[in-house]
Amino acid sequence: MTDTVTTPTPEPGGALTPAPGPGGVLAPIPEPGGAGPTPEPDDGTAPAAGGSTTAAADGGTAAVTDDGTAPAAGGSAAAVAGGSTTAVAGGGDAPAAGGSTTAVTGGSTAAVAGGGAAVAAGGGAAPPAAGPRRSYAKLAADESREDYSLRYAPHSFRRWSPGTVAGTALGGIAYLADFAIGASIVFTYGFGSGLASILTAATLIFLTGIPIARACATYGLDMDLITRGAGFGYFGSTLTSLIYASFTFIFFALEGSIMAQAMHQAVGLPVEIGYLVTTLIVIPIVFRGMGALAKVQAWTQPVWIVGMVLPFVVLAFEAPDAWGAFASFGGTEGAGAGFSWIGFGLGTGVALSLIAQIGEQADYLRFMPAKTRATRRRWNLAVLAAGPGWVVIGAAKQLGGAFLAFVALEAVGKTHALEPIAPQIEALKPWLGTFALPAAALFVIVSQVKINVTNAYSGSLSWSNFFSRVTHRHPGRVWYIFLNLAIALTLMEMNMFAALNKLLGFYSNVGIAWITAVAADLVINKRAGWSPPYIEFKRAYLYAVNPAGFGAMVIASAVSILAFFGVFGTYAQAFSTFIAAGLALVLCPLIAWATKGRYYLARPNTVNGPAAGAVDERATHTCAECETAYELPDIADCPVRSGPVCSLCCSLDATCGDACRKDPEAAGPVLMPVPTVPGAAPAA
Repeated sequence: MTDTVTTPTPEPGGALTPAPGPGGVLAPIPEPGGAGPTPEPDDGTAPAAGGSTTAAADGGTAAVTDDGTAPAAGGSAAAVAGGSTTAVAGGGDAPAAGGSTTAVTGGSTAAVAGGGAAVAAGGGAAPPAAGPRRSYAKLAADESREDYSLRYAPHSFRRWSPGTVAGTALGGIAYLADFAIGASIVFTYGFGSGLASILTAATLIFLTGIPIARACATYGLDMDLITRGAGFGYFGSTLTSLIYASFTFIFFALEGSIMAQAMHQAVGLPVEIGYLVTTLIVIPIVFRGMGALAKVQAWTQPVWIVGMVLPFVVLAFEAPDAWGAFASFGGTEGAGAGFSWIGFGLGTGVALSLIAQIGEQADYLRFMPAKTRATRRRWNLAVLAAGPGWVVIGAAKQLGGAFLAFVALEAVGKTHALEPIAPQIEALKPWLGTFALPAAALFVIVSQVKINVTNAYSGSLSWSNFFSRVTHRHPGRVWYIFLNLAIALTLMEMNMFAALNKLLGFYSNVGIAWITAVAADLVINKRAGWSPPYIEFKRAYLYAVNPAGFGAMVIASAVSILAFFGVFGTYAQAFSTFIAAGLALVLCPLIAWATKGRYYLARPNTVNGPAAGAVDERATHTCAECETAYELPDIADCPVRSGPVCSLCCSLDATCGDACRKDPEAAGPVLMPVPTVPGAAPAA
């Protein structure tokens, strides 16, 4: 079967109308050196020069066959390449674009731009097309599984409604680590300090999450890509990829431990084997990507809601005085029920370890459809709920978990009271009797599957981002699932649950420095004009390291970790996370101001940045490397490839030497084809 390419007709003045290539991309026709349109000779042929492209033939049409070859009409030879066509007539020669030449019979030479094939008059045929310069492994190329793991999420992929995206994102916060964290804080520091710690941490997490959630939903980017453009630079965000990856496997291990405890209680399965089972059962779901995750979250939500609410309903009827007794609980470590500054600071540090959860919310928020006038209210509500809104539910779960543990303390003892399965069973016993155990076990297992598919999914994205920059290779997101789960399984077998407070308190110093620096850039630096008004994430336009965000995070983390280990005294140790947040909040704008925002952009983005003017983000360019069409926000103009390249091919290129950003003036301007606009009719 053949497609028909219509020969361009001369416009007034003899200029050729650009001819549409495959996919409807309109290719401009420059003169040699890119000066302007090529005039049509009197004999109706269009000589190719400097990579210019036209369709062939003496006023006729050139048929383009499925294998990419174009037989010439009227004895002319036509070259077909990378979505463009060049006519050669009357035995003339056409120099090759990009240095590729194909000799044909009949005395003619046809130019092949970008690896295309040419057929000449006289019956001679060129060799088959060489194909794209870069091709991806099957799993990496399948976006139904890959979910644009290293890329901007295109509008064409964001097919879910705001409510569906928000529901899926909130389904991921079903985890019971909140129960364990809340119980641990209150048991250690008492009710007064514990309550203040949980509420303060929730407030800080909510405030820093608002600008991040809106940026992720607006620009279709995950947390790593947002971090790149929000003050960290291309390689600077590599460190935060590791920080985020560590968050996902630490909490996978924590949630997996809770699930293994439930399996042990329910069926007597040894916890060591339970750790392995909890790890393996999430793999088939995470392997299939966002579509499978959305279905799992939707199907399990009714069970989770009933299991979450029922214990509190039972206690409201069976132990109505328990809340009053809980409010006077002094903890199990002798802290007392009153307020303690030391206890408040340390407890807040533990609760703030959850601040990086906004990254997992962002992994869903990037699929939020574009906001329109009609959906504006629903969009804003969905982003608020699915982004920072998770912590409202999270704080309630922490207090609820502490309450259930307090009620069960006398019956099960401190150790088991900190394991969510035991308090759940004790709360349900008055109504369910012997069925309390299987009911509680079902609730715990469903809850942990809901969160651990998210932990594993987000971890695979983060590891992909890290290794793609370090190794310039990308075998596919799904392979990094196994790396993340292997680390989590190791932590479970090492019984990390026993060192919960110390581990989370240490981690929160780094996590809050990172998140606060990003939020400061989005809220302060962009409004002050020190940071670009949009999020730039592509390697082609970024400095390797931006000292504004990266420097602020490193300094804040280093100082707060020293404080955490007691170098600056007891109070500084207790408030180390506040030190991290305060330093990051001040230093990020200060460094951006001092450097005048110099390290945000290595060169202007003329594809979809402010320098490009008003553009349709849904328009596409075909990548010169992988020959796949991507929307404009995922495209960079590459002087090395002399055309458009997608962000992933740009990231993986180990041979270009970063010529475009190390010396933009020497690299010169890149002549880009006209992008394909969805729904636009091809030019005549």
